Amino acid sequence: MVHEFHNPVRSVYGAGALSSLPKLLDGRRATLVVFPEARQLGLLDRLQALLGESLAGTIDDVRPNPDVAELKALYETFWRDPAAGEVLVAVGGGSAIDTAKALMVGTQGGGFDELVRALAAGKGFVPARCKTLIAVPTTAGTGSEVTPWATVWDRAAQKKYSLHLPQTWPAIALIDPDLMLSLPASVTLQSGLDALSHALESIWNVNANPLSDTFAVAAVHDILDALPKLMARLDDKGLRGRMALAALKAGMAFSNTRTALAHSISYEMTLRYGLPHGIACSFPLPMVLERAIGRDAGRDAVLAQALGPLDHAVQRLSGFIERLGVKTRFADYGVDHEQAEQMVAYALAGARGKNFIGTALQEAA
Repeated sequence: MVHEFHNPVRSVYGAGALSSLPKLLDGRRATLVVFPEARQLGLLDRLQALLGESLAGTIDDVRPNPDVAELKALYETFWRDPAAGEVLVAVGGGSAIDTAKALMVGTQGGGFDELVRALAAGKGFVPARCKTLIAVPTTAGTGSEVTPWATVWDRAAQKKYSLHLPQTWPAIALIDPDLMLSLPASVTLQSGLDALSHALESIWNVNANPLSDTFAVAAVHDILDALPKLMARLDDKGLRGRMALAALKAGMAFSNTRTALAHSISYEMTLRYGLPHGIACSFPLPMVLERAIGRDAGRDAVLAQALGPLDHAVQRLSGFIERLGVKTRFADYGVDHEQAEQMVAYALAGARGKNFIGTALQEAA
């Protein structure tokens, strides 16, 4: 078979890497997109001082899981500003980077509704104007810094949209583990489990290839070893670095495969039950693993590389997640058996669900 792996993002990694930001901007002006807590952490002042005269503006009120109602005014104000600069520098978790991805592609008239209509209709969207994105993650998990996807939520309509265009790849991912030292335990756990989900989802995936497998297996090994240790020593710089690198590997893996069934389930759990994304996409992992084993001999071999012998892999994975304090049954989140079956069936029919190896076999049967 012929395989292809594509990732155009330049990755800059290492403790202290944030200091290279002015050099990476290379004289261009930039709008900074950052999470609200960055101010009290002292990070906003540090970024503004670092950018100096290159700073064109600051957006510091990014909210978790960006919603169309919140993005509309922000988007239209941004595209009306002729001095906004050529570059967006997004510093934060997935929500900050997703917000920047929504901002970076401009409609002809600068209106946000045109973009939402294209997303809702599932139509291709060709931006009239584009900004360059430098993504600086402050969590080790989302992989958004090396992928073109952004999730845009419409809570009023109980929907989520996936924005993914050739233009929404970040130009540069700047990964500095020192930025993750202040993360609380809850965010550390959620982002770490999100990375684990990305890695496993890229293995039980119809789009998997040998290079994505290499990244995914390495990420699983790193996360299974480092995450429990980090949860006990949140200020350990070495462990923060290991998790940042593991999350980068997982991001590289699913940048080519996309996610699969567990993530498809997660969207409903976040919309309807309010579960944080990292929990929503990781609690079903043992159930999905059980469905995946035995579907494809090649995929089984890679899963065994990642998780060890498959005869008790489901129990080991469930035990790992539960020892971190995350329950792994739908009932633990108020979803009864019938509702769970309906949710899984709906997830399998979704765009991400169809990437799961079991789905293709079921449709062929």
